[in-house]
Amino acid sequence: MKQRSRKAIGTIAVVIFISAYALVMMAVGGVLVAGRGTAFELPFYILAGVGWLPVVMALIRWMSKPDAT
Repeated sequence: MKQRSRKAIGTIAVVIFISAYALVMMAVGGVLVAGRGTAFELPFYILAGVGWLPVVMALIRWMSKPDAT
């Protein structure tokens, strides 16, 4: 697969993943975390805020691989 194709697929995948991840984390935060106090909310929102990074970093790494020769 050419790098151009990987970048197109990866871009769409990143947008879909981040949208779905944000919606799920908002739902989880609203149901399980909201109202439990700062000591419980702060760690959850910090972890939820950086939880998407490993997935997106792996996608970006895959997207930027050079073409096979």
